[in-house]
Amino acid sequence: MKLPKLVRYTVAAFAAWGLASVAQAQEQNETVIFAGSVISDADSEPSGPAVILVTDRKITGIYPVDSSDARVLSTDSGVVGRTVIDLSDKTVLPGLIDLHTHLSGDPSGEFWRQATTPPEYSTLIAAKNARITALAGFTTIRDLGSRTDQVTQSLRQATEQGLVPGPRVVTAARTISIVGGHGDVSGFTRQVNDVLTSGFTCTGPIQCAEKVRQASQYGADLIKITATGGVLSQQGRGLEAHFTNPEMVAIVETATSLGLNVAAHAHGARGIEAAARAGVQTIEHGTYIDEDAAEAMKASGTYLVPTLMAFEGIKKGLGKGVYTPIVEEKIRVVASYADNLVPRALELGVPIAFGTDAGVFPHGENAGEFALLVKGGLSNREALASATTVAADVLGLGDEIGQLKPGYSADIIAVDGDPLQDVTVLEDVDFVMVRGRVIE
Repeated sequence: MKLPKLVRYTVAAFAAWGLASVAQAQEQNETVIFAGSVISDADSEPSGPAVILVTDRKITGIYPVDSSDARVLSTDSGVVGRTVIDLSDKTVLPGLIDLHTHLSGDPSGEFWRQATTPPEYSTLIAAKNARITALAGFTTIRDLGSRTDQVTQSLRQATEQGLVPGPRVVTAARTISIVGGHGDVSGFTRQVNDVLTSGFTCTGPIQCAEKVRQASQYGADLIKITATGGVLSQQGRGLEAHFTNPEMVAIVETATSLGLNVAAHAHGARGIEAAARAGVQTIEHGTYIDEDAAEAMKASGTYLVPTLMAFEGIKKGLGKGVYTPIVEEKIRVVASYADNLVPRALELGVPIAFGTDAGVFPHGENAGEFALLVKGGLSNREALASATTVAADVLGLGDEIGQLKPGYSADIIAVDGDPLQDVTVLEDVDFVMVRGRVIE
């Protein structure tokens, strides 16, 4: 019986690629994905119908096909003896990347939970949120602060091995902060604060350098610092710089010597400027960014991660008794500035990368950030790039993720519609594959 043209085309492609037999192909755990259209990267136009070949964890080929043929083979996986996935009515594109998450926590204004939640529970919460995040289309995340030791380091290993469904995890583990500042424990009696402290607070350049080395020893992929005060912590001493310049320089220089980048939580303009001058890779939030702060960021090649969804999330709790009076006042102060954060950043010429601060708002709603970025002035294409190619470069993984091309990790999602025309279609993802594994 004569095979349909797509079957003949696919078999020929495999032969050219070097597979000796169907049996050999089966041993290599191959998957054939039939896509209605493929966006290989944020700079490309949709391709039209195509076949994507996945071998184990990597993409091994992408081939255009006639639309009339795609449905034929997609309904008969037995023809070539491989797993076949029919996405012939979907747009297929690279998995998304969120550069700012907190998988081990869910939204809560109840600061006393730090004193009542055991580490085992935080680990279960992290596993739950990893699955939710992946199902939302985010196949790689950067976690910038765990609630307890070794939670995200363990999750990183479990998701890589396929023991827990979830995205690729790049983690800072515990946050480094000043004593009593944002990132430390505040709001309890001295005795309780001393018990709950993370062990990653420091004073002075030598001590701060030691904490960086300790974070590296414990398996951090990068360093996270709270360069300024923050909104949701119980300390109410403003949102400007916390570390001294020598302390921040010591942190960045030590991290660099260990091959680690630094992400800096920063709201106040002078704190942003000081962190950028010290050489941090990303500024998280960046609420009060001004011209001097922006110039320092551009000079250092520092990206802004706006986390607009976090601002939206915390505003929803205002006036509902969710937050303590200290926190509620800080939210009201920053809310108006956050509304024009992206337009200011664009006007100042600061590069923007995608991050949401998921955990401050419910996990799984990460893609809501896209509409906020577009509202702020990014094009649909720029917004998509911020969560794919740009974010991949920030992670140093630009040759592994963020695009669909042979040799790249099989991190693949599918949606209805064209995100280059309407980025909000990314809020409803129909199919997710992480490292060649389908997330149910």
